[in-house]
Amino acid sequence: MKKPSPKRRPRRRALTGAALAAHAGEIERNLVGLYPDAHCELDFRSPFELLCATILSAQCTDKRVNMVTPVLFERWPDARALAAASQEDVEEVIRSTGFFRSKAKSLIGMARALVASHAGNVPADMDALTALPGVGRKTANVLLGNAFQQNEGIVVDTHVARLAARFGLTTETDPVRIEQALMPLFERAGWARLSHLLIWHGRRVCDARKPRCAECTLATICPSAAA
Repeated sequence: MKKPSPKRRPRRRALTGAALAAHAGEIERNLVGLYPDAHCELDFRSPFELLCATILSAQCTDKRVNMVTPVLFERWPDARALAAASQEDVEEVIRSTGFFRSKAKSLIGMARALVASHAGNVPADMDALTALPGVGRKTANVLLGNAFQQNEGIVVDTHVARLAARFGLTTETDPVRIEQALMPLFERAGWARLSHLLIWHGRRVCDARKPRCAECTLATICPSAAA
């Protein structure tokens, strides 16, 4: 006798327009309730420190970066000092963050560009930031939103990309397209906070491999929640 196949939750129709915007708002309200203190978990005291930490955070945990940056900033506290550092010395300090050769090159190149073009200061401008070595749109959004309180865009890291798909907010897979899809769904004033909310939920509940849907308070409104 043929064994009956397990029942599957019916696939929900993708939301669009006003329904999608309302769904996004409900998700945001729930996440704010869960994580009212959500914030950037990279330790920094200045835009320069956040820029260095964000470059180091590629393919690395914030916890590991926070273990490395105190030594980095003690030896090279500003752009002028880092611009004069040797590649080998910087590599040795940041080795444990992974991809240390390319990161050291980016850090020194970024510092030299700041000295040459911005008197050693980190510019509060998207175009100027993305012109720096090792700085893409995601890193620039981190800087603008957290060091300068400017909401120019939404940080899309692996957590944000994963949760945006699971929550049914977008089917896009490219980070820039994901950002473009999310921006109209949320109030601009909350873009920086939104990234933190999604990142915190991704780290604490909505794990990449085994999302803990049974303990997730958003399961009732999440189209990807396990039945």
